[in-house]
Parts: sequence; structure tokens; C-alpha cells
Amino acid sequence: QVQLVESGGGLVQAGASLRLSCVASGRTFSEYGFSNYGMAWFRQVPGKEREFVAGDAGNGFLHYEDSVKGRFTISRENAKNMVYLQMNNLKPEDTAQYYCAGRSNQYLSTSPSMYEYWGQGTQVTVSS
Repeated sequence: QVQLVESGGGLVQAGASLRLSCVASGRTFSEYGFSNYGMAWFRQVPGKEREFVAGDAGNGFLHYEDSVKGRFTISRENAKNMVYLQMNNLKPEDTAQYYCAGRSNQYLSTSPSMYEYWGQGTQVTVSS
């Protein structure tokens, strides 16, 4: 059983920072090695499609959606099966449910359909 669990969301004012965390568990991560998984963060607001935010391929390659470049940073601790999203200078338009996602190779994709594993999401609300 593979499980991704996010935490760290909340209600903040514009300009504030939040750090989202995602812990991965399950036999496949243990046997195959967490470092071999491409991990990403997506976000979604009601009525809109799920949107790629940031990704870490596991081989040093990182990719960010244009609107978060310079404000958000994705990182990972492979020994702990953890991936993080540091979000600085938050804006009201960053308000969304944020999801952690994983795929069993080191190729990032911005398409949600390419990810096999998903967390339940954590809500981030930024007030103006």
C-alpha cells in the first residue's frame, strides 16, 4: 500500500510563507528507493483543472510553473521519504488545495495523469 500524506497548509496573509511537507510510505518506496521517484506538487481550485506547481525528478532536475518561480522551492529528503514545498511571498492567487504526487521514474511531467500516487491534499488559503 502506497501512501502520500501532506501537511503544512493553512490560512495566511499575503506576503507570508508556508512550508508544505509530504511523507511517502509503502512497500514500493522501500524496495525501489524513494530517490528513484519523481515527486511533484500540484494545486487545484474548485471548478478548475489540477495544475502543476513544482517537481523534483530525483536526479537533480527541478521544474517550476512560471507563476511560482522565485517564490516557491521544492526539496526532498530521500532518507526520510519526504518532499517539501517552501512557499514564500504568498499571493491570494496561490489559494488552492495542494497535492503531493509521485511517479515511479525520474521523468517529470506537468500532467497529473502521469502520476501514479497522490496524497489527499492540504488547503492553502491566502488572504489579501
